[in-house]
Amino acid sequence: MTASPDLRPGPVPMIGAPRQASPDLLRSVFRRHAAGVAVVTAHGDRPVGFTATSLNSVAADPPLVSFGVGTTSSSWPVLAEAEHIGVHILGDHQQELAATFARSGADRFGEGTRWSVGPEGVPVLDGVLAWLVCRVVARVPAGDHRIVIAQAVAGDPDGAGRPLLYHHGRFNALRD
Repeated sequence: MTASPDLRPGPVPMIGAPRQASPDLLRSVFRRHAAGVAVVTAHGDRPVGFTATSLNSVAADPPLVSFGVGTTSSSWPVLAEAEHIGVHILGDHQQELAATFARSGADRFGEGTRWSVGPEGVPVLDGVLAWLVCRVVARVPAGDHRIVIAQAVAGDPDGAGRPLLYHHGRFNALRD
């Protein structure tokens, strides 16, 4: 019979005192989480879009993605009705574009934004690392947000560059 190895943990690292869960605690914790930066677009009576760091791949078959959007967002009324949306993965050369789509009241599709009408009439941004046009399949209530689940119908993964990241309240690039 062989003795089993001692699986007791070593010294416990010092951790801070736990705080009661709150919106501020959640924001503070997720500032430590580096996330890729995407812009989600849609078209109703006008093109809309917003910067998202909550983009997730949900399934490969069928190809599903999800993201969260606040119901107080200026984009929400259009997204709430849109049948199709665009998902754009931004490159580290697109910090200003990310900031424009994150800024409340900004003219997101104004003179500084290069875009064209893509499949299903969705605004597709130029110069991104990759993009998808997706058909919305669900909008799930989640507090003051909705989780949108959408199935990819078209896209292009072949843009040049490195991804833009969001960490600790700032846009960042990958470092080697």
